[in-house]
Amino acid sequence: MSDIVVETKDGVAVVTLNRPHQRNAVTYQMWQHLAELFEGFNDNPAVRSIILTGSGNDFSAGADISEFEAVRSGLEESKRYEIAVDAAGDAIYRVSKPTIAALRGYCLGGAAHLAMSCDFRVAQNGAIFSIPAARLSIVYGVSATRKLFSLVGVTEAKRILYTGKRFSADDALINGFVDQVGDDALSAARSRAAEMAENAPLTIKGAKFILNGCARGELDRASAEKLIDLASDSGDYLEGRRAFKEKRPPLFLGK
Repeated sequence: MSDIVVETKDGVAVVTLNRPHQRNAVTYQMWQHLAELFEGFNDNPAVRSIILTGSGNDFSAGADISEFEAVRSGLEESKRYEIAVDAAGDAIYRVSKPTIAALRGYCLGGAAHLAMSCDFRVAQNGAIFSIPAARLSIVYGVSATRKLFSLVGVTEAKRILYTGKRFSADDALINGFVDQVGDDALSAARSRAAEMAENAPLTIKGAKFILNGCARGELDRASAEKLIDLASDSGDYLEGRRAFKEKRPPLFLGK
């Protein structure tokens, strides 16, 4: 049985962390696999939007601490481990398709990094959040902390990281960690993903690149202009104009 399961239907890929008996705790190999998987989505025309979720009752309890003695026992091992974690998070953050985290049960530690790397976070009632790095004498990574800061602001980020305390789905909605709370996170995520899968991929790719660059204060203006030009010179732009004129839904191909 695979620790990560991918199912694609009608343009929506659902990526499921699949270790329910370990609350979907993420192993070193899973961090590496997630990076490869999300990088591969960039060149997969069958995937128009992506949902990241967990099997069973939880999104994920975070990194699999039980393997730390083997894979993160010293300084060099810790550095290598953090590189893998950041590679996974940044691959999710940078993938050109819209991403939604469907969160239920536990979303702790490194799992919060995965969730924050998505464009949107939908939490199920009863979901529990925490970043307990301070209880392990681990400094939460720069990439993950940057994402936390951009979502909740500096004061709330300090509270979350300094205390390591758990907070509820309602608290997460208030502080900005998630943008929706409901009875069925996966169903809500599917509805949103399906809606975005119908829209122009080149528009979403360009908008995501520009917005992420603005959020990080490091927008590559030349690359942004290339994406704008690519969309303006595409068959999809022609299709959008034709569909508008003919009063029908457009059929976008991403080129």
